[in-house]
Amino acid sequence: MARSLDGLVLSPVADQAPGQVGTLTRFTYHEQEGRIWAEYTGGDVVRGHLVGTREADVLDFRYVQLKQDGTTSSGHCVSAVSELPDGRVRLDESWEWESQEGSGTSVVEELAS
Repeated sequence: MARSLDGLVLSPVADQAPGQVGTLTRFTYHEQEGRIWAEYTGGDVVRGHLVGTREADVLDFRYVQLKQDGTTSSGHCVSAVSELPDGRVRLDESWEWESQEGSGTSVVEELAS
């Protein structure tokens, strides 16, 4: 199992569609006893939160966010946790909106120290 996410700051490696998370978005993760949560902000996202569970190297969580234009959106994501050759954490994500149409994949990696 990859190391704990607790206290790690991660960011997408590529921009998503306009108005979504992107390379300027920063996720600050917390993990305790199989529970995960994070706050995120940056780019088009003013404030976002996610909450869910971790079983081995799979995260399953719901997210909600407030965007710069004042709209909110929410969805569901399942992420596979792995460790990069340099020791940083990587999340390979499959997500889908619940408040609107759309789904996709993304990659989020721990920022280099």
